[in-house]
Amino acid sequence: MKLDILAIGVHPDDVELSCAGTILKHQSYGKQVGVLDLTRGELGSRGSAETRDEESRAAAQVLNLACRDNAEMADGFFRNTPENIKKVVHYIRRYQPEIVLANALSDRHPDHGRAAKLVADACFYAGLIKIETYDSDGQLQKAWRPKALYHYIQDHNLVPDFVVDVTPYMDKKIEAILAYKTQFYNPDEQQDEALPKTPISSKAFFDYLRAKAATYGRIANFDYAEGYQISRTPGVNNLFDLI
Repeated sequence: MKLDILAIGVHPDDVELSCAGTILKHQSYGKQVGVLDLTRGELGSRGSAETRDEESRAAAQVLNLACRDNAEMADGFFRNTPENIKKVVHYIRRYQPEIVLANALSDRHPDHGRAAKLVADACFYAGLIKIETYDSDGQLQKAWRPKALYHYIQDHNLVPDFVVDVTPYMDKKIEAILAYKTQFYNPDEQQDEALPKTPISSKAFFDYLRAKAATYGRIANFDYAEGYQISRTPGVNNLFDLI
């Protein structure tokens, strides 16, 4: 399967929280979008790896993803090793995305910045023909390097290099996030008082998400936007591509 965009998150729900609106918008343009989760999120305070597996599948249905995979690295303890780089290279070569979206370059959660570096390295190494990876049939994969890598902004309010208008997709984005029932406040269900309270489990967290999207939207005259940072200067063919 050839993808236009591969969104990579170290934890299931990273993509939904940070770039779900961008995914939905580009699907409306007819683009094929898939997600790769690097871990199963097993260190999360609420739920388990098994519930996160179920929730990520439910969120994938909400987002109508072309595919969703999990590299099953160790949550919290993965490192930028040759083995993990080659795992990501395998998926990049398998799906041959034009664009890769990845975790924030620096953030509150230490996994996010390390995942950003891991994915950036993998995008480069995926283009080297002397690094060998194999598909499920044992066939040698062809080298492939994405045209662009963009890092979505997550918890910290970083200064974006560009923002994407996601105004029509904000409600659908929230619906995808709510698929993670053990992680977030769910207005349709009684909240179990025995569950630990986390920074993302309160009703107010969704007010924060909307406010943050509105803040990033304001700088470009959008109602809601998602922000991105870049590590390589992009080029444009037409000044009217920039608004």
